[in-house]
Amino acid sequence: MRRSLAPSQIGSGDTVFKSPLINSSNRKKRECNARIPLAQKSLSQLSTSEHENLIKQILSKPFKVPLPNYVSSYCSKSLGLKRTQVRRPLHDPDEPNALVLYRPPYMPEHEKMKMNANEIKVAVVVDPVLGNILRPHQREGVKFMYDCVTGAQIDNAYGCIMADEMGLGKTLQCITLLWTLLRQGPDCKPTICKAIIVCPSSLVKNWYNEIGKWLGQRINALPMDGGSKAEITLKLQQFMNTFAAIRVATPVLIISYETFRIYSNILHASEVGLVLCDEGHRLKNSENQTYQALMGLKAKRRILISGTPIQNDLTEYFSLVHFVNSGILGTAQDFKKRYENPILKGQDALATPQERQKAQECLQTLTSIVNKCMIRRTSSLLTKYLPVKFEQVICVKMTPLQTQLYRNFINSDAIKNKFAGTGDKNTLSALSSITMLKKLCNHPDLVYDKIMERSEGFEKGKDLLPSNYDIKDVRPEYSGKLMILDCILANLKTNTDDKIVLVSNYTQTLDLFEKLCRKRCYQYVRLDGSMTIKKRAKVVESFNSKESKEWIFMLSSKAGGCGLNLIGANRLIMFDPDWNPANDDQAMARVWRDGQKKPCYIYRLLATGTIEEKIFQRQAHKKALSDTVVDQNEDSMRHFTSDDLKDLFRLEDNTLSDTHSKFKCKRCVNNIQVTLPPENSDCTSDLSNWYHCADKKNLADLVLKQCWDLAKSISFVFHHRSAQTEAEMGKEENKENVQQCKRRKIDIDEDYSEPDDSADEDYH
Repeated sequence: MRRSLAPSQIGSGDTVFKSPLINSSNRKKRECNARIPLAQKSLSQLSTSEHENLIKQILSKPFKVPLPNYVSSYCSKSLGLKRTQVRRPLHDPDEPNALVLYRPPYMPEHEKMKMNANEIKVAVVVDPVLGNILRPHQREGVKFMYDCVTGAQIDNAYGCIMADEMGLGKTLQCITLLWTLLRQGPDCKPTICKAIIVCPSSLVKNWYNEIGKWLGQRINALPMDGGSKAEITLKLQQFMNTFAAIRVATPVLIISYETFRIYSNILHASEVGLVLCDEGHRLKNSENQTYQALMGLKAKRRILISGTPIQNDLTEYFSLVHFVNSGILGTAQDFKKRYENPILKGQDALATPQERQKAQECLQTLTSIVNKCMIRRTSSLLTKYLPVKFEQVICVKMTPLQTQLYRNFINSDAIKNKFAGTGDKNTLSALSSITMLKKLCNHPDLVYDKIMERSEGFEKGKDLLPSNYDIKDVRPEYSGKLMILDCILANLKTNTDDKIVLVSNYTQTLDLFEKLCRKRCYQYVRLDGSMTIKKRAKVVESFNSKESKEWIFMLSSKAGGCGLNLIGANRLIMFDPDWNPANDDQAMARVWRDGQKKPCYIYRLLATGTIEEKIFQRQAHKKALSDTVVDQNEDSMRHFTSDDLKDLFRLEDNTLSDTHSKFKCKRCVNNIQVTLPPENSDCTSDLSNWYHCADKKNLADLVLKQCWDLAKSISFVFHHRSAQTEAEMGKEENKENVQQCKRRKIDIDEDYSEPDDSADEDYH
């Protein structure tokens, strides 16, 4: 009888009957496994399990963004997750090194719960991509500009002037602010949706490249650097008619001053969040069309960038301040009466104590207002980051030929009639007369055509030229300054691997440089107004390359004085001065910039006793005005009276330096320096506080020392270096301490008697 299959009826040794039709596949597996030997079976199972585990480990790794050095943002979005309702800043304000531009006042969480979610303010934090590379003074500048354009500095005023001197990173600071305003705001939305950058035509591409350099593909910019009238019109209309609640696809327009003026009717069509004007001193005249066109732009927030807010007079200064914050200084007439006239009277060397006191009071009132919307830092900050810079003003005697031509010109009837007031329409204008004298100071070749035509002022000039005078072959010995230049270039070529920049205000002078380089077989490159903007960038990049064979860069100050970075060179010669000190300063700042690794040497050449020294003195007067008003330097020297500045057409024959003579220098006796400059002085100080050299003994530049004897045309040199860093001052102190210790040791050794030899023997 068949036993029950119930569990209670099954014994421990019994087996349960299973139908062969059930799980036939498992049965086949068991039959196959039965045929495999035991050792081989265990090995196969073991290897299979390890492999499976390895594959599972690989497949179970978390997803990683396939971008090198990718760092997720503070509030990164996650796919498939509902966006949080809590308002949060775009970047973490508590992250180390975070640059917080706005932090909302503290509020307990239970108070926030009672408020409308859309009314809760959030922190505004600079993107760490930019915040982590800003230097301390740049972080301060970004914060100041943000406070200005958001109205935190002055009620109902949303403009500011970024007046840092050259090389302090004004462009980077403005790009940082621009990116922050386009992405963030206290209300958890962008502060602005569009911005316009207005700059000189030569810098349009430079701004586009700088934005790409610091922000990469994070932002799209539209540079207007060419194209037909129809194309430009279409692009500008598209830009002005684009609006978005959160973000615009191309939020930045980069345009030149000239293009802005031509197409101002299109740009006035709608509102723009921010306008940023680079090289803003172009707006110094409030009457010109460009100024009026920009004033008509519907932009509440305005930033003006200018390292030289005062170039000539205080009226220009008023125009700049009025552009960014109209009305804070009153009308132009009010400004002239209340501030300009008293300050200028106090600046005159013959001003009375009462006039100077009045000027100081007006100055304090003016600066207290303007400092709320203008930030200014000097280039002395760069000494922490850049190598040392030596500036040298070299007074060079003219050759006998130049001197005779110069004297004949200023004593001619044309000049005498001009000052006597009896000149007719054919008489030379004052401007052309000054230009002729400046060119003559460079080389007689530059006025050769006028000499051969026996033009006014050069009636007897042809008789003074040597019989073998040939304009096709450059002769350095006919010009004192060109002889110095020739010696410096030859010395650099022979003894160093330094590159040099040659700067002049005249393309004729650049032609002269080219002739000299071809004569000496020097490799060079030239940049002037005839070169296209696109080609300029390639030329500069090639020159800065270490592999470049060109070691001389010829530069027209009018065409390329602004914005170029020529750090491939570490020497620069300013061959002739400009009336505007800002133009010379811009040109001379091309080599001492971020990225420079070698000590820099700046040479400024002036023809002794000529109009060039008078122009240089006029520059000093303008700089003293700028120092007083912009830099609040109360101790700016007053060396020149108004009559001195008008006395242009006079040749000072018996002087080593007309500028030094007008200083009435108390540190020099018979043109020999007996007292060193103040310890805290540097090349940004007044020229009277520089080193004064009537010989080569105290020169810091070895190249100039060697040229002094070779050319024999240098009469006087002013020179100084950039401010010393704390590290350099510490090194000098340590060096002095070591020398003192050595002197003490010598004194001790002399007083110390030698020990007895027998005592040493007993000791051993």
